Amino acid sequence: MGKIYVLGLGPGNPDDLTMGVLKRIKSGDRNYLRTEKHPTVEYFKQNGIPYESYDYAYEKGEDFLGVYEYIAEDLALKADKYKTINYLVPGNPMVAEKTVEILLQKESESLEVELLTGISFIEPILELVRRDPIDGLKIVDGTEFKLKDIDINLDCIVTQVYNTRVASNIKLVLSEVYGDEYKIYIINSAGIDGEEEIHSISIYELDRMDNIGPLTSIYIPKVDKITKKIYNMVDIIDTMELLRSDRGCPWDREQTHKSIRECVIEEAYEVVDAIDREDMDDLIEELGDLLLQVVFHSQIALEEGEFNLYDITTELNKKLIYRHPHVFNEKKVEKSDEVVYNWNKLKFKGRNIKTYTDTLVDIPKLPSLMRSYKVQQRASEVGFDWDTVDGALDKVKEEYYEVIESINYIKGGDVEKTEEELGDLLFAVVNVCRFLEVNPEVALNKTINKFIDRFAIMEAKSDRIGKKLEDMTLEEMDILWDEAKLHRFNK
Repeated sequence: MGKIYVLGLGPGNPDDLTMGVLKRIKSGDRNYLRTEKHPTVEYFKQNGIPYESYDYAYEKGEDFLGVYEYIAEDLALKADKYKTINYLVPGNPMVAEKTVEILLQKESESLEVELLTGISFIEPILELVRRDPIDGLKIVDGTEFKLKDIDINLDCIVTQVYNTRVASNIKLVLSEVYGDEYKIYIINSAGIDGEEEIHSISIYELDRMDNIGPLTSIYIPKVDKITKKIYNMVDIIDTMELLRSDRGCPWDREQTHKSIRECVIEEAYEVVDAIDREDMDDLIEELGDLLLQVVFHSQIALEEGEFNLYDITTELNKKLIYRHPHVFNEKKVEKSDEVVYNWNKLKFKGRNIKTYTDTLVDIPKLPSLMRSYKVQQRASEVGFDWDTVDGALDKVKEEYYEVIESINYIKGGDVEKTEEELGDLLFAVVNVCRFLEVNPEVALNKTINKFIDRFAIMEAKSDRIGKKLEDMTLEEMDILWDEAKLHRFNK
């Protein structure tokens, strides 16, 4: 069985090496360094202690994760060959060391891994920035830095900022959230006497620094609560909790799941409207309003002991994984329509749906146009459909004439007959929309907005000619309407 001693070299000062680490270094076992670009390596040279480094792996690796996996695999092979080896890493082995994480995953009956600690870079950084981590500190790997790593309510240390390329990527991500002018710290050689550097800079300057290297870290202070200009989900939850409390808003406190259920529909429609108008600023606001409904319902449920926001996010993520087996279980799917088919098949599996009629009944009570569309879509999945759009168009003509015929019944008081035929006509029109891949709800909303715009133009024209709409004949209004359609005048 092979054994790997993982030794922490500390932040950079040889005096910080522990007695246990020093004993292992001098044990006569082979020493392997993740990188020799570390000040403590000078101790090896001065004392004639042999070592090999993995710096060469960074030159041939395509990405950092691939490099780390190679190092861990090679160390396992060397441990099997030489029985006992030392692997030395900067700082503390359990702080921001991906290779150590991978090694621990490889530990088995044939490979033992033992850790000998060292002082991490965290303590010296905290001393330099004079911040107490008691209120929250997050440590992130700079080589894989992404938007999800940001938490504006916590101080954050980004480590392993090896070069300007890594720094440039971090700058782009930070700018998306904090803006270009937000103040951060660049820290070099933390914990190394006489070499420590700390620079307060704006985010936009991050990749313009000429002293970024293997011992560079970034310290991002959390957003100040007093001058706060950006917020995250935690802030929204805190605000909603306050609004629902005894110190909050009487209206918010009175609401229930049922009392605000219609708001979900209204906000969803306003999101769609913003998308149709391609108004990104409005889309931001409307998506926020829609998100508010989720937070509002989760807060009500939390107070009632029903569920919480984590239940919602957990069920959502489980569903996304379960219904995408072609992504998470290597199930092969070539076309998007196959994805939709599998999604529906998996969705019905857990709902006790046994017949095709059950799939139609399962459609929620959406607005009628949307519900019609979905009913027809599901019916088509079993082949109950026209071969081409021509059949659907012929059905529209048929229903149109039946509407005209039914109007004669109104004189006899049979309004229900006309209501039924008009419903058939609308249903047939929706079917044409489905064939042409046009959402009928969206199409009708666009027409409504177009009507309102043209009516506004018509009314503005009537004001300009000094005549009110209510005083005009239908023929006069038709002239203005035609002009509005052709945009013949300036508003």
